[in-house]
Amino acid sequence: MASRPIRIAPSILSADFARLGAEVEALDQAGADYFHIDIMDGHFVPNISFGPMVMQSIRKLTAKPFDVHLMIAPADPYIAAFAKAGADSITVHAEAGPHLQRSLQTIRAEGKRTGVAINPATPLAAVENILDDIDLLLVMSINPGFGGQAFIPHAMDKIRQASLLIGNRPIELEVDGGVSAENARELADAGINVFVAGTAILGGNDAATYAGRIKAIRDAAMLRTA
Repeated sequence: MASRPIRIAPSILSADFARLGAEVEALDQAGADYFHIDIMDGHFVPNISFGPMVMQSIRKLTAKPFDVHLMIAPADPYIAAFAKAGADSITVHAEAGPHLQRSLQTIRAEGKRTGVAINPATPLAAVENILDDIDLLLVMSINPGFGGQAFIPHAMDKIRQASLLIGNRPIELEVDGGVSAENARELADAGINVFVAGTAILGGNDAATYAGRIKAIRDAAMLRTA
């Protein structure tokens, strides 16, 4: 099984929105690999974050990839807007609509990397038939909608199963929810290579701490035995 490069993706949902631009610049300088952009609609998940205009406003502040996670239903009508606003990859939820493969085709038609997310109660069987259509699989280790939640322990088994399912396909395996330097090594051993972290990096919103926190997660993940 191929070893995928470790990527740390701070979730800007945990940023201080009063100075969002400065937070993005600080995270860029602190060593973020990706920016995880959580889009919430108050319908598919019980919270509302922001839309493509806000994302577009920060796009010019960093050259790092925007890893856009659409926690919205339906997602298809908004894919083009987020693509235009500067997404590099767009992830839709397997649970968000009846035509997942069509959603992935829509993302691909916009020239963007494709991703699928699955919630904690969703079995991996939901993605078995679209693996050849995706660049990224996101395993949610919390129920989406709020930051700061604790990692759901049984997600670790699902991650191991997902890694086996991916095999040698060129698919990144991402985790979102309760990620920290304390569990990064176990997650990496289970097959994760993209680590979404909100509170673990941005908690307290002190830019002076970001580099050390990103490094701590990366160093722990790099100790993987797989």
